[in-house]
Amino acid sequence: MTRPDTDSETRDAPDDDMARIPGGTFTMGATEFYPEEAPTREVEVDGFWMDTTPVTNAAFAAFVDETGYTTLAEREPDPEDYPGADPDDLVPGSAVFTPPDGPVDLRDPSGWWEYVPGADWRHPFGPDSAVDDRMDHPVVHVAYEDAAAYAEWAGKRLPTEAQWERAARGGLDGTRFVWGDEHVPDGKLLANTWQGQFPYENTMLDGYERTSPVGAFPANEFGLYDMAGNVWDWTRDWFSADPTAGTGESPSCCTPTNPRGVSKEASVDQRDPAGVPRKVLKGGSHLCAPNYCFRYRPAARYPEPVDTSTSHVGFRCIVPDER
Repeated sequence: MTRPDTDSETRDAPDDDMARIPGGTFTMGATEFYPEEAPTREVEVDGFWMDTTPVTNAAFAAFVDETGYTTLAEREPDPEDYPGADPDDLVPGSAVFTPPDGPVDLRDPSGWWEYVPGADWRHPFGPDSAVDDRMDHPVVHVAYEDAAAYAEWAGKRLPTEAQWERAARGGLDGTRFVWGDEHVPDGKLLANTWQGQFPYENTMLDGYERTSPVGAFPANEFGLYDMAGNVWDWTRDWFSADPTAGTGESPSCCTPTNPRGVSKEASVDQRDPAGVPRKVLKGGSHLCAPNYCFRYRPAARYPEPVDTSTSHVGFRCIVPDER
């Protein structure tokens, strides 16, 4: 179900690289895959504008050049934030995907993630790497506060989870993927994801080992690129395993409008000794595979601690009608 956004033709885009996302109702969530995606429910959002691609290294560089901003990965960690940690380990850096030589326990992400000192948005694989030939790729190694700082500088904001999913679906209500229900229609790969057995065998049938230039794959029906795969996108919403928590309305009785989810405090994983709150990531990345993290789907969602940056998480921005 979709309510038409009757004013979409009369509004001017905030900039040339944004697409209009019409307001309306749509079916959010899924019940076939991961428990945190359920239940399916009808949600309504107001119209807004969204960046047609993830924020690129070039765009982030312009922000840093103008403001002198330093990302979280480039700063010395505060020992008070990590009680019990070895002081020698508290150095600037970020998490980099490092493929193992063979099969590993998929329940233990340390088998393929490595904290690399000196890794940051300018040095995506470590201090000896650079982005000079990747300026049209999505910026990575950005923590939540980095993405929010860029959005404020640009006169925009990060999307809510509902806004992001509305945009990703492109008007295709209830489908598994942003392009429809078929995984690989006519044998064509439509997103930068993992082919082969994750995390050690990457056949690169899509042509990319890691991130790809933005727009390398077809746009969805709203004209948005990379809403599946390539990099995860930060959203503004705090994570709860129950996606209906905090809306104040039961999905069985009524349609929430512009839902926002739980509080910051409720997002903390009680097993985390540091008590770091978590935001919702959407969209999946180039590391998502059918045998692990089958999340390059619009309903998929993932909890990311706000103090974390990695080589597969980026963001894109929106401009709502009412700010």
